Amino acid sequence: MIGKLNHVAIAVSDINAAAAVYRDTLGATVTRAEDLPEHGVTTVFIELPNTKIELLQALGENSPIQRFVDKNPAGGIHHICYEVDDMKQAIVQLTEQGATVLGDGKPKTGAHGKPVIFLHPKDFCGTLIELEQV
Repeated sequence: MIGKLNHVAIAVSDINAAAAVYRDTLGATVTRAEDLPEHGVTTVFIELPNTKIELLQALGENSPIQRFVDKNPAGGIHHICYEVDDMKQAIVQLTEQGATVLGDGKPKTGAHGKPVIFLHPKDFCGTLIELEQV
């Protein structure tokens, strides 16, 4: 069902400082910051030859990223995103196997303008999983 690793997301308290580390220290290509109000985040992508790193900063006090950073002030890995070819099929298969799709169970538009869902960490070895339709 899952395809390539799309990105690893890292929650940060200061997205500009974190982007500067990747750009200035590691020499990576960094996209411009984009606000995603539906998800409560500001996001930046670090472009790598084989995948991406997504930096996430809370957008508003009710952001799930703010809660994460409150518990982990230095930031840290928030989720891993895998690609799927057919989101509807993936949701059906996952729920039939007992996995929990977070939220209302319906895809939302993600940072790349494509449908995404999140899967509960309790079902995946303690890791929050994002699936993105490609």
